[in-house]
Amino acid sequence: MLLLLTLAAPMAGAQQRVSVPAGTVVHREVRIQRIIVRVPRMEVTPASSSRALPAINWVEKRTDRCVPVANLAAVSITRTDSVDLMLTGGKRLRARLEEDCPTLDFYSGFYLKPTADGMVCASRDTIRSRSGGQCRISSFRMLVPGR
Repeated sequence: MLLLLTLAAPMAGAQQRVSVPAGTVVHREVRIQRIIVRVPRMEVTPASSSRALPAINWVEKRTDRCVPVANLAAVSITRTDSVDLMLTGGKRLRARLEEDCPTLDFYSGFYLKPTADGMVCASRDTIRSRSGGQCRISSFRMLVPGR
């Protein structure tokens, strides 16, 4: 009987009828899995000392077109045309967004659909806001403190 069910399973998708002995229960189960990576917004806390530190002047440098999703730690919104990504090793990247995509929707972080290669790449991937908006990443730039 198990052999008959094993043979019938591939044909079930083709909508062919197979005779099954009386008393046999056949179940079809469909599972849809959605895996989404959430990148939280980095909270900026004011300094506890009375003297405020000077703002860092970030300088953009060329970098790779892709970054491993596992390296993303947090996001900071500092400009209207891009989001700054904090990586697990302490580095910082700027993800420039397409021209018609303001960052207003990304203030509580964003979501990514993981890809088979485990990377997020410019000119390929999009970031999604909690409210349903999405923007394509046009390029990445490494951020280093200016002098």
